[in-house]
Amino acid sequence: MPSKLPRFGEFITLIALLSSLTALAIDTMLPALATIGQELGVTHENEAQLIISTLFLGLASGQIFFGPLSDATGRKPLMYVGLGMFMLGSLLSMLAQDFSHMLFGRFLQGLGASAPRVLTMALVRDCYAGAAMARVMSFTMSIFILVPMIAPSLGQGILLFAGWRSIFTVFLLLAVIVAVWFWLRMPETLPSDKRRAFTFPEFWRGLKEVVTNRTSMTYTVTAGIVFGAFLGYLSSAQQILQIQYGLGERFPLYFAALALSIGGASLLNARLVMRFGMHWLVMRAVILFTVLSGLFLLVAYATQGHPPLESLMAYFMLTFLALGMTFGNLNALAMEPLGHVAGIAASVIGSLSTLVAIPLGTLIGQSYNGTVLPLTGGFFLLGLLATVALFSGKKTT
Repeated sequence: MPSKLPRFGEFITLIALLSSLTALAIDTMLPALATIGQELGVTHENEAQLIISTLFLGLASGQIFFGPLSDATGRKPLMYVGLGMFMLGSLLSMLAQDFSHMLFGRFLQGLGASAPRVLTMALVRDCYAGAAMARVMSFTMSIFILVPMIAPSLGQGILLFAGWRSIFTVFLLLAVIVAVWFWLRMPETLPSDKRRAFTFPEFWRGLKEVVTNRTSMTYTVTAGIVFGAFLGYLSSAQQILQIQYGLGERFPLYFAALALSIGGASLLNARLVMRFGMHWLVMRAVILFTVLSGLFLLVAYATQGHPPLESLMAYFMLTFLALGMTFGNLNALAMEPLGHVAGIAASVIGSLSTLVAIPLGTLIGQSYNGTVLPLTGGFFLLGLLATVALFSGKKTT
């Protein structure tokens, strides 16, 4: 363990803040999407959803390189590079006068946020092992789960009192504060004698080994399909809840309730995974998600795409409880056969699953037509696709 680490509580808080930049950059924006779209002259209201999906594109593009590169340079230099990109993207988005510049700024934000997303895991792995590492990740996740619950309310408050550009000002200031804190208090956790030179031939060999491992790719693609469904929800949640159902300024409260169901799933999964195993839980969670979506699609069709809000919220809570049981398990299952190339594997799996999710989630979001039919139909179809992928993968293992 590196010397002069911050105290345990400070270490967890700093890691949690770094990890939360991505979630903040996504969820804080949701109440402002319609306003930004109108002010920057989008031709169709669904185009404002690209503010969300473009960030994910940057995230997928960056994380494939930050992990392997940090094994050669150390963690701190690349963390500064990532946070610097995030700041620049925040500044460009804040000053954007047209939608294309907004999207470029968001892509840079995602590219920058991919560094803390990958490097925080490496930092924890450098400093702790075994039960201590599990304890750190447990406390970090507890803080991380709170972010989607409070971020839309933060965005709504800023939007009401200072306008949407001030949301990006907050992102910029937060990144500066975290960067200075990290610089002052966090030592380099990867000493020079433990670093490995980055070479493209070695990276290519690791990449090839990951993508040719059928078991790993089955779970990676399934993770992308499942995350694609959730990205479809993130893209259209503001239009459905705030506009279609007329929740207005109450939207963050409903969004927080749904985020709580995903957090509850993480806690439930921690209790069940040791008893039943990851594949067993994932298979049944995906089947439950698919069956619920198929049944609710019938309800949505019978109500012309506008079911009662109470039934919609109950459906979302149950399906997100199921989805929450899959996220961590699918990534762990994808990593399981690749422990000997864990660094490259983590980056490739994270990047590929996100790249699978982006077009699927964007297609669902862009299909929004003032009803919940595109979202529920998309959930059902992606649930079927994920189920088929899991069963086909099981037959080959």
